[in-house]
Parts: sequence; C-alpha cells; structure tokens
Amino acid sequence: MCLVLIGWRAHPEYRLIVAANRDEFYTRPTESMRWWPEAPGLLAGRDTGAVGRAEGEPPGTWLGLSTHPHGDNRFAAVTNVRDPADQRLDARSRGALLMDFLRGASDRGRAGEFPGPEKYVLDVAAAPDDYNGYNLVVSDLRTLWWHSNRSAAEPRELAAGFHGLSNGTFVTSAGPSPGEADLIAPQPIWPKIRAGVRGLREVVRTEPGAVDRYFEVLADRTEAADDELPHTGVPHEMERALSARFVAHTVHGTRASTVLIVREDGTFDMVERSFGPLGEERGENVVRGLLDLAG
Repeated sequence: MCLVLIGWRAHPEYRLIVAANRDEFYTRPTESMRWWPEAPGLLAGRDTGAVGRAEGEPPGTWLGLSTHPHGDNRFAAVTNVRDPADQRLDARSRGALLMDFLRGASDRGRAGEFPGPEKYVLDVAAAPDDYNGYNLVVSDLRTLWWHSNRSAAEPRELAAGFHGLSNGTFVTSAGPSPGEADLIAPQPIWPKIRAGVRGLREVVRTEPGAVDRYFEVLADRTEAADDELPHTGVPHEMERALSARFVAHTVHGTRASTVLIVREDGTFDMVERSFGPLGEERGENVVRGLLDLAG
C-alpha cells in the first residue's frame, strides 16, 4: 500500500473503517481480492510478483482481513518506506510480514498461542533488518498497533480516532471529534495524508456507511506543490506524481483502491476497485460478511 487511511472506533456504530490505495508498477503480477483457498478465512489481494518469497510460501498481500469464529479476527496493512538507497535484494518480502500475522489464527494449535497485535509488532521490531523499510498496521479488532522498522519511535497502540500513513516513517493521527487537535505527527505531514485524513473524517462524520464517498477520497489526483513535496530519493518529477492520493503515472500508479467497513454488530463490507495504466478502470470486487466481535 502507499496510502492507508483508518478510522478506528471513531463512530459509535463502526469499529473499523479503512480506505487505502496500493501503488505499484503496472507490470507487477497481481491478483485481485478474493478468499484464499490455501488459507481458509483469509480475504485479500494476492501479490504474486514479490521478490524474496521463499519456495513454497503462499503469495504475499498488502492488505487483508482474516475471519475466524469466536472473535479470532485479524486485519493488517503495510506500506513501504520509500528510499531507493535502502533496498536489499535478500530481504524477506514485506507481504510475508502481513501473512505471518493474518494466517496465525488458523495455523496455531490452542487458543492464545499465537501473539496478538502488541506482541507481534514487538517481535518483528526486534529484527528490523529482516525486511526493507515498512510501515505496518495490525489489529485483532480489539486493539490497533503500528510499527515502522525505519523509525526511531517504538511500536505503539493507536488510539480511537483517525490515522494515516504513506511511505514515510511515521503515522499521522487525529482525535475522533472535530473539536480535538486536528492532525498530529512527529514529522512534517505529507499533503496526501493531511487531505486524506481530513476527507476520511468528514465522510465518517456525515455518511459513515457510504462506500462511494470513501472511494472519492481515494480518487483525488491533486499533486502537491513543489514546496510541500517530501524528499525520498526519487527524481523530482516522480516525487510530484507520487504526491497525489491516486497516482496515475505511465509506468507506476494506483493499482487497487480498497474500502473496508466493519460495523459494531460484526457485519462488514470489503470493496476493491482495480486499475490499469493511467487509472484505467479494471473492475470491482465486493464481499460482505459477518464477524464475531464478542469472542
């Protein structure tokens, strides 16, 4: 993923709301969101072109929901930290980082053996060089945790409210109520995150169940002004193109937009829209289901 916007316990009727864009090279092999036959209960897109995947490992993913009985549910998303000078070919795939968490519920033997979100991020934080740079968000739909292996900040639990992350080494947060502090981040906030979090908060405030409005937030192609561009080591023209929430470049751009809504009654909607070069629409997948949030 390259933009993940999250509303966490930000509305009395909604446990989790996610609006996310995955930006990638158009040539990278990808399969759209589906239930995975080799991982029962896993709903996610499939990154079949990941480098660093061990022989016999299933494909990785960039965002997924793992649904299991008795409240044993998991959500995870990852973005890369953009730094061309810090890329190792022998690093493990970041998609596998998600898969370890999402599949843990179905792989474990007895309840309680597989680590929850807090222990999981602390465990992976202890080996920061196993992967290239990432931002990781994981949840069991009771707590929500963030960690970046390229940040000096410790892994932390995200409070109720709104959160946004992209390809920097930090998460931007805002309280659930409009009267609270607007946006808080340890570094200058990227324009796409600033506008995205505010847009997400407005939809949750006015029409929290309106899936199309979340896609409108994700579809904005406005590029940042030059004086607001981050400096991540890519050429200036590419930096400008990547500054939009929806990236429509000739070789690299938004391949998928995903909206996930989990209500307090356990019902959920997960909708993915796929795109080709320059934002050409490729189709939509819709999955609805029921989670046990009381387990």
